[in-house]
Amino acid sequence: MSKHFALSVILGACATFAAINQSAAHHGWAGQGRDQFELSGTVYTAVSFGGPHATMQIEDDMGQVWDITLAPPTRTARAGLQEDTIPVGAAVTVSGHRNSSSGKFEIKTERVTHNGVNYDVYPNRL
Repeated sequence: MSKHFALSVILGACATFAAINQSAAHHGWAGQGRDQFELSGTVYTAVSFGGPHATMQIEDDMGQVWDITLAPPTRTARAGLQEDTIPVGAAVTVSGHRNSSSGKFEIKTERVTHNGVNYDVYPNRL
């Protein structure tokens, strides 16, 4: 077996593993409850485009901090929601589907509302 062929096989295997690993990490909506869930609170951590999905955190009136999972960054930006759109401490309402595990305070969000403006990051799911 030539060195080039062996290197090609190894690189191909690595690429395949990376693709499988990436698709397994993307859970879609499977871990979320079926019922629509709405939560109001204040922005605890501003919108971030640092991962495969945009994220933010809000704090409810009981002091619980919730992880808010938005659409991928490009889709979230197309909805008009940028990293600097809503400041920390601002009042927001999010609508989507709560994580199906009651001990996990996470919402996969379809809409964020701030100052009367709706940011529909998943408009075809509303």
